[in-house]
Amino acid sequence: MGRRPRGGLLRQRDFRLLWLGETTNGLGAAVSTVAIPLVAVTTLHAGAFLVASLGAAVWLPWLPLALPVGALIDRWPRRPIMVACDLVWLVSLASVPVAAWLGVLTFGHLFAVALLSGATSVFFTTAYRAYLPSLVAPADLVEGNAKLQGSASAAQIVGPGLGGLLAQAFGIVTGLLADAVSCLVSLACLLAIRTPERRSRDTTRSTTLRAEIADGVRFLVHDPYLRLFAVFAAADNFALDGMQAILVVFLVRDVGVGPGEVGGILAAASAGGVVGALVAPALSRRLGSARAILVSELGAAPFSLLIPFTTRGAGVAFVIVGGFVLVAGATVSNVIFGGFRQAYCPPELFGRVSASAQLLNLGVIPIGALVAGGLADALGVRSAVLVMCASSVLAALLLLTGPLRHRRDLPAAVEQVAVHHTSP
Repeated sequence: MGRRPRGGLLRQRDFRLLWLGETTNGLGAAVSTVAIPLVAVTTLHAGAFLVASLGAAVWLPWLPLALPVGALIDRWPRRPIMVACDLVWLVSLASVPVAAWLGVLTFGHLFAVALLSGATSVFFTTAYRAYLPSLVAPADLVEGNAKLQGSASAAQIVGPGLGGLLAQAFGIVTGLLADAVSCLVSLACLLAIRTPERRSRDTTRSTTLRAEIADGVRFLVHDPYLRLFAVFAAADNFALDGMQAILVVFLVRDVGVGPGEVGGILAAASAGGVVGALVAPALSRRLGSARAILVSELGAAPFSLLIPFTTRGAGVAFVIVGGFVLVAGATVSNVIFGGFRQAYCPPELFGRVSASAQLLNLGVIPIGALVAGGLADALGVRSAVLVMCASSVLAALLLLTGPLRHRRDLPAAVEQVAVHHTSP
């Protein structure tokens, strides 16, 4: 087989459109991750628990929606769902600056926007992960995920800094308009894709939504690799996303940095994602996919303990270095495991299996955010950050309890999964 042309999948028109749309969308979302908490802290004068509740609201819809949405994604075309999500999110985002300019913005309004963001994310994320295999060959899934993860990480570098600059130059709420514009770009790119979706026909598909959901849950529970990673991701997300929910409060009120500096700090830490995406394919080839996941997660986790020791001035390096290594390790793991799951799961079950895992590993995020907010109010923000970071180190050890520690590579196909489709 000849060498692939320089640029790889970026030479394919429809993948390039998906990549461009999602990169732009990720840039706007990164702006909002800074802008929304800053609006709550500086404009609405919210406390640590209320700010943490905004982070919880973004992830809360995964609890009731993940399983039914996963089954619906396996029934419906994915691209129209993604288009509808972009439209809903565009209108929702634009409502915040409009309300602020009219002098009627409330915390309840901001909380509702966060909830709607979470609900659209359930549909969009599940559809998006199931849609990628329609555009690229199975052998290209790791490369596709690496490019998408890398550009998403690059957006995380530029986005927070851009959010801080927009806040200083035009006002904090105006920064949310950048996310609205990014939705328009994503929408245009999705509509321009020409490749028809590859839809599998599941002749054993159950006739009821509940039975189809059960098929996906059963597959996840009985598979040792998918089950292990779902449990690990849940514990890790509980800790680190809980810490993330109070990080802006920690940096502004405990460390004493300004809005523009917050954006720059988060951008510098997010640069680890670009590095992780770049090295993930090579690391997977050199060490083996299973070992690469173990090395990246177990090697990165202890660096989280640097973050609580952040201080003003040169001490800001603690949060930057700790965050950089954490993001790099997580990105390597996500790129490798994401490609594995897309190739490993039966296509007709992918939406349900993915959503079942997301119910667990994303559904715990609002709990982690609320726990972190409660700890911040009870113990102080810095102590709460320390507790959550220490918990992430313990979460990484879960990876040693499953089959990964005995393998060089993840399996190419299902080895033994005691799961049977429900009869129609």
